Amino acid sequence: MKPVDPLLTITQVAELLGTTERFPRRLIAERRITFVKVGRHVRIPTSALTEFITARTVQPISIRRNSLRRAA
Repeated sequence: MKPVDPLLTITQVAELLGTTERFPRRLIAERRITFVKVGRHVRIPTSALTEFITARTVQPISIRRNSLRRAA
């Protein structure tokens, strides 16, 4: 049997993301994040939140000094 992934409430997800509760609710309404319905309650698996953050993480670009030269 697969281990159970901890489920987070909307409030917990908003706190972890540093947003209001409206943002995770919108993600759920637009089906942009995986969620679980437990009766009338909505929960987000920890792994789904981690995947969401990882998929939207933007890596910095490295600027090469040679490309910053000015034209004479």
